[in-house]
Amino acid sequence: MAATACSSDDAPSAKNNPATPAAPKPVAALSDAQARAVITNYSKINNEANAQRDRTLLDTVEDGPLYAMSVSDYTETEGLPKADRKPYKPWSYDTSSAKLYIPRFTTGQDRWFAAALSGEKGKDPGRIAVFAEQPKNKRWELVSVVDLDSKTLPDIALDKNGYATAVAATGNNQLAADANLLRTAVIDNFATGGRNTGTKVFDPTKASQQQIKVHDETTRKFGKLGTTVFSEGTNRFTDAYALKTSDGGALVLFAHTHTQTDAVAHSGLQINPDKDDNAWLHGIPRTSVTYTFVCADAATVPAKAAPSRLIGYTCARTDASGPPVGSAPTDRA
Repeated sequence: MAATACSSDDAPSAKNNPATPAAPKPVAALSDAQARAVITNYSKINNEANAQRDRTLLDTVEDGPLYAMSVSDYTETEGLPKADRKPYKPWSYDTSSAKLYIPRFTTGQDRWFAAALSGEKGKDPGRIAVFAEQPKNKRWELVSVVDLDSKTLPDIALDKNGYATAVAATGNNQLAADANLLRTAVIDNFATGGRNTGTKVFDPTKASQQQIKVHDETTRKFGKLGTTVFSEGTNRFTDAYALKTSDGGALVLFAHTHTQTDAVAHSGLQINPDKDDNAWLHGIPRTSVTYTFVCADAATVPAKAAPSRLIGYTCARTDASGPPVGSAPTDRA
């Protein structure tokens, strides 16, 4: 048979070709009721774990920086004499007053939601928490909690159905600062009193000023007898979360790690650990001590080139170490 050219009837057309598959439609991470059930379950299991300092049980409802901070509380308590250990008092988040910020996600995206919470009934929320679904077991776990400096909550943008919008927390050119720059600025507040980036990135909010105060007061506490230096620590918690705010900016939730190294000025001096450090330093005098702190931070970031606002942070000491000295009495730094 002779080959012939295709006629117009044979030519492919847009009408005859299958349509390009539509982009997957984002769906809510979970419903309002499901989110409140996640919070209720967290409170229940958290109380059970805390009563026994059960790390394995706690690991079923916490992850990320919060789990590290909680375990450090367990460790600190276990280092105290039994007479100094305070009985655990159960508590729970008030789901009736919780304000939920639930984003929509497409298939394959990690799912999470944020909530403004209060640990007391009848009180306005004063914390921002992030719950993330663990990819392996699909379990919802609390990964970050930040105590806010004000009861005035960030103005999160909600769509007509009441859902929030998640935006990229890092590498986002639509924001004046991303989580990496915010983290650098927070560490600079501790390390230099904000001289390099801290006061350039942040407006002087209560939280930012408190970090600078920690630097100023702590680095002078020994006078001529010793020194204190703050530095960036190894940060295992690089996940960050961001929600669009009504002004086009974002609420960014992130974590950082910093260290504080105390050292004596000369031989013959020693640092005598406090009882709260017993779990790590065992009451043994040291010539220097390096403390590690894991912290959760929250900042509101504008869309335009303008300073961000650090609106809260929460830290916990997670480690302490340093070279011991002899037990002979010496001057105390």
